[in-house]
Amino acid sequence: MDHDRTGVTRRDFVKRVAVGGAGAALAMAPWSLAVAAKGAVTLADVGVGDPGGDWSRFTAATDWNVKLVAMGNAPSAVLNVLIAGGGAQVYDIVNIVGGMQKPLVENKLIEPLDTARLPNWGKDAYIRDFLAPGKPGFDFIGYQGKVYGVPTVLQGDSFAYLPEKTGPLESYAAMFDPKWKGFVALEDNFTTTGQKTALYLQKARLASIKDPANMAPSEIKTVIDFLIEKKKAGQFRVIWSSFEQAVNLLTSQEVYVIDCWEPMVFAAKKKSVNAVYAAPKEGYLLWAMAAYVVRNPKRAPEQTAAAYALLDFMLGGWYGAKITLLRGYMTNPQAGPYAKANQKDFSATEAEEVAAIESNVRKKFRAGGTWQNRWPTHVEVYESEWARFKAA
Repeated sequence: MDHDRTGVTRRDFVKRVAVGGAGAALAMAPWSLAVAAKGAVTLADVGVGDPGGDWSRFTAATDWNVKLVAMGNAPSAVLNVLIAGGGAQVYDIVNIVGGMQKPLVENKLIEPLDTARLPNWGKDAYIRDFLAPGKPGFDFIGYQGKVYGVPTVLQGDSFAYLPEKTGPLESYAAMFDPKWKGFVALEDNFTTTGQKTALYLQKARLASIKDPANMAPSEIKTVIDFLIEKKKAGQFRVIWSSFEQAVNLLTSQEVYVIDCWEPMVFAAKKKSVNAVYAAPKEGYLLWAMAAYVVRNPKRAPEQTAAAYALLDFMLGGWYGAKITLLRGYMTNPQAGPYAKANQKDFSATEAEEVAAIESNVRKKFRAGGTWQNRWPTHVEVYESEWARFKAA
């Protein structure tokens, strides 16, 4: 799943918001427009939260439908849609990669979460284990001690490779190994590619980096200098920017090593390509999706109640198992048992697949690594330095 590209500076963002038109958010194409008896909860989603277009179980339980709208995931794009695009008056929930609480709260765009209205919240051991206050993952759903986001997906990212071409690989060093010169692809994204590179440089003791998740300007420059050196040496075949492009790079075997997301490996395997998602010794880039209640003082109480019902549904077993099967992500602890116990909904093979995916992702969180930072302290430096890498 795409994590983000911070494509503008805060200064540029303010300018864009000032001149943005009200139609930006409304121009998003809705994926499901049918309205149930009581109305519809409008859910803006980046693409991974749709259970194959099937919201019938939620509608049957609540008499509310779901109006699903496509939404971009880059932090600047999220803010622009909610502020300048009118999304705050249109959307009930936004489901994006978490870690956006600071700018969303400071711009009064989301509401603190009342977890007492979510029966499934207390059943979710993943929240307690990985996202509770005091744990690094809390920054993906909380801010200044308050909870704002419902975690709908948890995952750890690394890179993929073609074992027939490379043999087994277990380090991010593979992305920079001269043996694969010209057969490596990177994502056009500093908060993924850059942070993984920083993790590698730190663990390999090739650079002094205190925290790969929130680097000082001098540390960011060190990472970019390293990437530019490799780029000028011809190490990277392409910098990819879309899901389809990355999958095609694997299936065509145009590259042997690629910084990417695990669902791309799932997609490549479905096309009979033996791609492997690496378990790097340095650890993973950990992250979580967060579904936020959009702040809208004009929203009717019954509409808010329906939004909370949808959030609770997204923490439930059927939804969790469905998303795990579709995306290869861990969702919630009820997903595996539900898939195993409900053979009308999930075959025995599918239930085994859900359990295997959950086990794999739990191993990633035990292995650790670095949590992706969606809004680092020196975000402007991140952006300008990444632009320098691309222009080199």
